[in-house]
Amino acid sequence: MANCLTPYAVGMELGFDAKVVVITGAGGGLGREHALEFAKRGARVVVNDLGGSVDGSGGSQTAAEGVVAEIEALGGEAIANGDSVATEAGGKAIIAAAVEAFGQVDVVVNNAGILRDKTFHKMDDSLLTPVIDVHLKGAFYVTQPAWVLFREQGYGRVVNTSSNSGLAGNFGQANYGAAKMGLVGFTRVLANEGAKYNIRANAIAPIARTRMTEDLLGPLADNLSPELVTPLVVWLAHESCDSNGNVYSAAGGTIARYFIGLTTGTHRGNEITAESVRDDWEQINDTEGYTIPSSPADEFAKLMGQWQS
Repeated sequence: MANCLTPYAVGMELGFDAKVVVITGAGGGLGREHALEFAKRGARVVVNDLGGSVDGSGGSQTAAEGVVAEIEALGGEAIANGDSVATEAGGKAIIAAAVEAFGQVDVVVNNAGILRDKTFHKMDDSLLTPVIDVHLKGAFYVTQPAWVLFREQGYGRVVNTSSNSGLAGNFGQANYGAAKMGLVGFTRVLANEGAKYNIRANAIAPIARTRMTEDLLGPLADNLSPELVTPLVVWLAHESCDSNGNVYSAAGGTIARYFIGLTTGTHRGNEITAESVRDDWEQINDTEGYTIPSSPADEFAKLMGQWQS
């Protein structure tokens, strides 16, 4: 899928005048930084935040209202919203609030998240379901009503927040890692379905000092300010960025691309056996000559080429 290299962005300030940006979990941390930066660039912003604790319990609109006050002090436009992303009704209400206030939606940044860490053998449904509901289902519930609008207007941008805990795995985060890797698949499906409607969907895998991570990062925290992630989000959300279906790491001012690669592997046809898989194991795992499929069709094309040869 295309990278963000277009002549429209070179040497130009990335403005968002007349655009409406919905950001979930924007009462603090990464979401707050995103909201402030979009507003500085002319966007009208919906600051969504349930106002709960790190584990998702409780709720208050104070945090979202505080960010709105900051935006208004800068001369920007914003509204606070306290609906939960974890329900279908909540997702619809968030987008409805944006339309009621500003008449449209152009960008959705799915940033809301909670943590309920525990080693896998001790994890129960009270730790699993809420994390899946907020991270994975929350992105689905908020994006879907916006998606209908995007298709109608022939334009939209979605930025999902994944994590290296899903892409690489992290001890004690089976629930969180599963949700975050699920967002990668979600992003890639949106990218495929939205391309012909001028809708682009990408994901970020940020490492930043926030309320959720400050106890986990130790001495690294001082170098991982959340505002250093926001420039990537702003670029991916801009109309001149053609990237679609990609995942980018952002940490301390370093931006890099994550990707899913497919090795050349081996082909045994009808003669394949468990023993031949064992014998071919080194070649199957050899990463030299890998490809980066952008859809299942790319893998099918690779297979057809091997089968025909």
